Amino acid sequence: MLRIGVIVPAFNVAAFLRRSLQSVIDQTHADWSLIVVDDGSTDATAAVAGEIRDPRISLIRQDNAGVSSARNRGIDQALSAGHDAVLFLDGDDWLALDALSLLAAALDAAPWAVAACGRYARVGANRGGWLSPAAPDGCLLERLMIRNLFANGGHLLIRREAIADAGGFRTDLSYGEDWEYWTRLALRGEFHAVQSDGPLLFVRERPGSAYLSHATDPAAYRPAMDAIHSNPAFADRLGQARMRYLKRRAEAETAWAVGRELIRHGRLRDGQRWLGRSLCDAPNLKRLAMIGLSWGRVGPFRPYHRVA
Repeated sequence: MLRIGVIVPAFNVAAFLRRSLQSVIDQTHADWSLIVVDDGSTDATAAVAGEIRDPRISLIRQDNAGVSSARNRGIDQALSAGHDAVLFLDGDDWLALDALSLLAAALDAAPWAVAACGRYARVGANRGGWLSPAAPDGCLLERLMIRNLFANGGHLLIRREAIADAGGFRTDLSYGEDWEYWTRLALRGEFHAVQSDGPLLFVRERPGSAYLSHATDPAAYRPAMDAIHSNPAFADRLGQARMRYLKRRAEAETAWAVGRELIRHGRLRDGQRWLGRSLCDAPNLKRLAMIGLSWGRVGPFRPYHRVA
């Protein structure tokens, strides 16, 4: 049985953290330890973590240094403790009961893979949700260079050897740091998808989250995109011509993401301008058809509910 280290970077999530931690305690896979890294919270985050009396849970407290620093502190402890694999769970999200069991089985079945991944669901404040497509599988490097395929690390179980080889999260990136990290993992091997119809991770959509705070700002994506597309290891693998093509695709993908999020935030005209820009840069019949959904703000363009 794989020994799994679950790393929870936590900043001012006292209202949500107990559910997140309880979802790990309730797992059908029993061989885990949980590392909560309180990143300088000013609320009761550390107190909530400390109230749970389970010897498998440890708490690290640090001055506020950002989510990458918090994850890296957790990585150091997990690898030192000899865990076979690591999962990064955000402090306001929660796992399905069998998430670790399914991910561990998938990783065991694919000794060549750097990580196993499953589906996730986004859950709004009104309890409405959206289930992701089937989890991606195989060599994902080029697809990840175009766009982030994962909600966050909560539906990925990463082999310790891959983490040790890839290194830590970049602390100079405040948004998209996970996207950049997944590309470095993908350089080292394939991902293996869990064959399950249900979500392994539930992602809470709430005001104040990093995603909702930055997703409508085109400039927020730029540092991570530049970090990815200036990585010399990718150019050595793919060649300069392919790199230029992938960057153009990534820029078009970012324009689409910005447009979608602007519409979800109620800025329909601004959002549709960005959708149009994306289609001009990378024509796509499926997305051309999807623009009709944007007028009704349904499907991927559904509005956020501003209730915490």
